Amino acid sequence: MDAKVFDKSKLPSRHTTMGPSRAPHRSYLYAMGLSEEQINQPLVGVATCWNEAAPCNISLMRQAQHVKKGVAAAHGTPREFTTITVTDGIAMGHQGMKASLVSRDVIADTVELTMRGHCYDAIVGLAGCDKSLPGMMMSMVRLNVPSIFIYGGSILPGSFKGRPVTVQDVFEAVGQHSVGNMSDEDLHELEQVACPSSGACGAQFTANTMATVSEAIGLALPYSAGAPAPYEIRDRFCSAAGEKVMELIARNIRPRDIVTLQALENAATVVAASGGSTNAALHLPAIANEIGIKFDLFDVAEIFKRTPYIADLKPGGKYVAKDMFEVGGIPLLMKTLLDGGFLHGECMTVTGRTIAENMDYVKWNDDQDVVYPVSNPITPTGGVVGLKGNLAPEGAIVKVAGMAEQTFTGPARCFDSEELAFEAVNNREYEEGEVLVIRYEGPKGGPGMREMLATTAALYGQGMGEKMALITDGRFSGATRGFCIGHVGPEAAVGGPIGLLKDGDIISIDAVNGTIEVDLSDEELAARAKEWKPRETDYTSGAIWKYAQTVGSAVNGAVTHPGGWEEKNCYADV
Repeated sequence: MDAKVFDKSKLPSRHTTMGPSRAPHRSYLYAMGLSEEQINQPLVGVATCWNEAAPCNISLMRQAQHVKKGVAAAHGTPREFTTITVTDGIAMGHQGMKASLVSRDVIADTVELTMRGHCYDAIVGLAGCDKSLPGMMMSMVRLNVPSIFIYGGSILPGSFKGRPVTVQDVFEAVGQHSVGNMSDEDLHELEQVACPSSGACGAQFTANTMATVSEAIGLALPYSAGAPAPYEIRDRFCSAAGEKVMELIARNIRPRDIVTLQALENAATVVAASGGSTNAALHLPAIANEIGIKFDLFDVAEIFKRTPYIADLKPGGKYVAKDMFEVGGIPLLMKTLLDGGFLHGECMTVTGRTIAENMDYVKWNDDQDVVYPVSNPITPTGGVVGLKGNLAPEGAIVKVAGMAEQTFTGPARCFDSEELAFEAVNNREYEEGEVLVIRYEGPKGGPGMREMLATTAALYGQGMGEKMALITDGRFSGATRGFCIGHVGPEAAVGGPIGLLKDGDIISIDAVNGTIEVDLSDEELAARAKEWKPRETDYTSGAIWKYAQTVGSAVNGAVTHPGGWEEKNCYADV
């Protein structure tokens, strides 16, 4: 195909580059050194979440330059811009985490506004940390111009006293240190060696989970999401993406041709098969919302229930993203699932070919034990399970990958914020066998639905990870392990049952049958609901207040706008 042949009269950039009335607009483009030829080519937004906040994002600027070279080589004109990122590892465990989930929707909104305001014809989006990945993909399906997603890549594992380590080990070391099982010197050494390069957290935490999703859902080039950030091959993937997006413009292949219900099901399948983060059950419904596709937490959970867990990845398993890339990458996982009948092979991808056609080139690797055959899975059902019951009528979710016991019953010990819970754990003010309840941390109640990694990691570090359960209307990090149930809905801030609990109430969790119950009658719950009063939030202005006014329930992805359901027109067709 001759990628030079583009009809600008049908592209969004016609509004800023064509005709005598657009002379003032073109003058700005000339001011930036563009030639007449470049102005008359398609304008491609190259969006990055680059910043100096964390290693997840630090290499994105470099990678964007290679995208731009690819766009230019295929006769397009790249226009680079950046948006925000809030990096969970640094925001974790304090009030900064309230900004994390909020940032997902702000990223989607800012990319949309930049594209709309400047009338770009396509987008290549680069993201590195947890919320930036779904945020970027949400903007792509919202705008519906030809799009390719690029993950910035994972970090390399560190080495501490001869064993590989990740940032998860550092969080858990805080708990070990608090009970005297790790010295000041060892903790200091560990924090210096755990994160030795650029890139996002290396295990199957949220960033790598959503990177896996990007390939499975069809928005990323095969293999591109698995390569670690420091590997030079990332630059080749970026150049290829820049060239390929020009072909997508020529062929008019758009994100909504790619992200269908079947593609969303494929995405949920790879999450379950890889023991991925529970946060995917929040982000996949949010992506679906942009198009107006019903795909809520229960739909995700149904797929988790029927999908075998076959990738032995941390935090529940042995390996990190680099290991899977080096034995065959995400395509190896997808090929195994496709051959086993767990993926929809007919789904279109940004290669211009279907999933099945892409997988024709993938061969099984016998010389590895990172990915298991579906005929011999690690466990027969997915690494993430949905729960429902009188404590969570709108559902909840738990990651069971690597867990030996999947049922738990114990008395509640209730906390109305993460800080109170962490203080109690740090001071060992709990009893073995209890269910710690952290509430008023949901989307509205937080506001912002914080992750609870600091608390769960401290429990694990104290040797109590398998002896306690923890439930919250907030979220858990992809690095969380143990019996930790998140996304409990309705949340406490709107009068959900989790807000009615009292210390000592008996809670039963069954991840085998998918239930979460409190031993209270409907009458008792109703009586407590009459006495319940909403709590005031400390956030009464600013972005986090604004988020709380519009955010919906976790069951539908904690979204902040009506989405495709109410859309009258989309940007690509204006």
